[in-house]
Amino acid sequence: MKKRVILGMSGGVDSSVSGLLLKEAGYEVIGLFMKNWDEKDEFGVCTAAEDADDARRVANQLDIPFYTINFEEEYWDRVFSYFLDEYKKGRTPNPDVMCNQEIKFNAFLDYALKLDADYIAMGHYAQVEEKDGDYYLLRGKDKNKDQSYFLSRIDQKALSKTLFPIGHLEKKRVRELAEKHNLYTARKKDSTGICFIGERDDFDKFLDKYLLTKDGDIVNVDGDKIGKHTGLIHYTLGQRRGIGIGGIGTGEPWFVAGKDLKKNILYVAQGENHPALYSTSLIGESPKWILEKAPQMPLKCTAKFRYRQQDIPVTVDLLEDGNIHIKYDNPVKAVTPGQVAVLYEGEICLGGAIIKSIEPLEEKYTYINPTWAY
Repeated sequence: MKKRVILGMSGGVDSSVSGLLLKEAGYEVIGLFMKNWDEKDEFGVCTAAEDADDARRVANQLDIPFYTINFEEEYWDRVFSYFLDEYKKGRTPNPDVMCNQEIKFNAFLDYALKLDADYIAMGHYAQVEEKDGDYYLLRGKDKNKDQSYFLSRIDQKALSKTLFPIGHLEKKRVRELAEKHNLYTARKKDSTGICFIGERDDFDKFLDKYLLTKDGDIVNVDGDKIGKHTGLIHYTLGQRRGIGIGGIGTGEPWFVAGKDLKKNILYVAQGENHPALYSTSLIGESPKWILEKAPQMPLKCTAKFRYRQQDIPVTVDLLEDGNIHIKYDNPVKAVTPGQVAVLYEGEICLGGAIIKSIEPLEEKYTYINPTWAY
């Protein structure tokens, strides 16, 4: 009897080729499109309807059943509310990581299991390896497309039931397979937008619909007021564009160096190598380990503090309160609270934590990010 796989179909080429490969491998494949956001509700550019149509066309080409499932309520409760709460704290969240944790590998998995699925499958560039009953998350073969960063908070139950059919392929090969089989999505552009709002140019306006903003002072790290900001939620550490203070000082670009929520001050530093932009360690909260148990500490490994970042050598220690302290071998620029610190041992993703606070390179700059405490 064929094993049943419920495939998350997004309407993109990766999930399309995943369906093709699963069918060729002899699985019974059912395509399922997740509707996580009501585009009619917003001012927005959500392409959910078009994407669902594209997914349906590919399912027809592959001759597999296709359905849509509405997870809007779960998405609002588990992902979007978290997203807004993080911005209220002055942080910059990564909703895609939380969407994977709460929706794709949780709500979607639960639904698939009710349909008597043996596995779920996703078009992510990542790999799963089983060893002695434990399921390891490995980077995708295509290092430019590897998505293990976004999967770093998935549990053993989900990994044991998940297939990543294209994880062992380069993106170029995925496109070639789609072209060879004349799949409808073969030349469709990859999506780069946040899952619920697509690729928006007016992200600030989107945030303003949900969160109160208050103008305040822009202050350089020497304490001089040099402009006005439009609300701290509109800025993230390391940001260069859109600050609105060009032409002041040496002529070098300005960067966001810190945010003080209580005083409603945006701190900026001039020059891309200004020491105020660098930190030497961080505190990570709510750590999640792929194997569901913390590795032996202290742990020497590598980390990424944002997607596509080069691996950074670090030392990790477990703190008494359950948080983790991540000390970098060398100072790192623009490490951002709210983002996810993901840890690796070679090709294996160990898990990750939400960045709570950062330790500045120079102690005198502690005041520009007043959440640091160790």
